[in-house]
Amino acid sequence: MQIRCAISPDADDRFMLRAIELGLIDTEGLDFVLSTADTQALNHSAEAGGLDVSAISIAWYPRLAAQWQLLPHGGSVGRDYGPVVVAPQPMALHALEGRRVAIPGRSTTAFTVLALQVQVDPVVVPIVPPQRVFEALDAGEVEAALLIHEGRLTYAQRGLHLVADMGQLWAARTGGLPLPLGGNVIRRGLGPETIAKVSRVLRASIAHGLAHRAEAIDWLLSIGSALPDAAAVDHYLSLYANDDTLDYGEDGRRAVEVLLAEGAAAGLLPACPPVDWAP
Repeated sequence: MQIRCAISPDADDRFMLRAIELGLIDTEGLDFVLSTADTQALNHSAEAGGLDVSAISIAWYPRLAAQWQLLPHGGSVGRDYGPVVVAPQPMALHALEGRRVAIPGRSTTAFTVLALQVQVDPVVVPIVPPQRVFEALDAGEVEAALLIHEGRLTYAQRGLHLVADMGQLWAARTGGLPLPLGGNVIRRGLGPETIAKVSRVLRASIAHGLAHRAEAIDWLLSIGSALPDAAAVDHYLSLYANDDTLDYGEDGRRAVEVLLAEGAAAGLLPACPPVDWAP
């Protein structure tokens, strides 16, 4: 049976599915067809249909809940860290009120959390290619940028200054909850038996990556990375491909519910029933 699966091109997503892509684990007779797209495109592709499994922004889940379940693994979770707002000069977050700020997409969790803090004039700059957001800053197209994925680790090398870390603001706002940024969803129409099988295989792929971390890092560098070396990739994976990726855990699941409830209360997200977690 063919399973159409879309992920981002970033190191954490590629790490999670490496074992499937390279045939390193038993896929239980499933044929995974993998594709990649940037975060905002993934959100809209899942909504449009044509996929069986997709990486999405957690903030986009309310728009998908009727047709998709959230998988209990594959999440990118920040514990007192997350996307960052950076600028060419030091400034306070509240100083960005009404100013032009590059964002990776209005459908992203990062933008939802930023919008809970300050109302900016958002300018969508897709994360692919990764240098585009830095070019927008250099050209003065925007006054600051909200960075996700690898960009949050490389901005200082470009002389940019940290304005705020969304993960830290979220932890302060919620009494220490982690920030659930991205997750994987699975199409309800596959049926319970296939959903359970796909979930087992995906979890096994993540576990394989965690158990063979050094080999996975070498592979990520060999296929091209926005990060310069093994140490940088290792650091990035420590943030977004770790034990939380294998399972959200109780506080991670609670954080998902709180994020969706706060976003809805602020008028940023549609109201969502309690999350229906896949097995």
